[in-house]
Amino acid sequence: MSRIGKQPVTILKGVKVSVAGNVVHVEGPKGKLSKPFPSQVGVVVNGDAVNVSDLTPDKSAGALHGTIRAIIRNMVEGVATGYSKTLLIEGVGFKAALKGKVLDLALGYSHPIQYTIPEGVKVEVTDGTKLVISGPDRHMVGQVASSIKLYKPVEPYKGKGVRVEGEYVRRKEGKKTA
Repeated sequence: MSRIGKQPVTILKGVKVSVAGNVVHVEGPKGKLSKPFPSQVGVVVNGDAVNVSDLTPDKSAGALHGTIRAIIRNMVEGVATGYSKTLLIEGVGFKAALKGKVLDLALGYSHPIQYTIPEGVKVEVTDGTKLVISGPDRHMVGQVASSIKLYKPVEPYKGKGVRVEGEYVRRKEGKKTA
């Protein structure tokens, strides 16, 4: 049994958690989230805590136990405070602009990149080179940041590209002339 999975998830103030069958619904000031879970793992709400338990002695249930507890904790924290990631765009002429629900990226290609922002995720562009991605769902915030970053990963010679704030990119030395 998982050590993390045994620990109860404390429900933060202003957050409501309910379980219907094997679907967990979490509602708070930042939004609503719901996620289905496998039937091998039981989720029970006890007052101001959520407990996750194995229902079968199966090995797969033990493997899912801690993961499901962590996902529920992330859902509770997300609807209470939210998650955010900051992306930095570096390079001459590299910029981003928000046009409704479409993010327009100029990343050194011959064409602009149009990225449609999914529901439940909010993107803010400041200075044209700084993107703040926020939302209640930790997985979606990370997925959007990763998708945008994949359009132009940071190259190690000049450091041009899209990076997460605080990410270290190892720089390489350029060619040596004879």
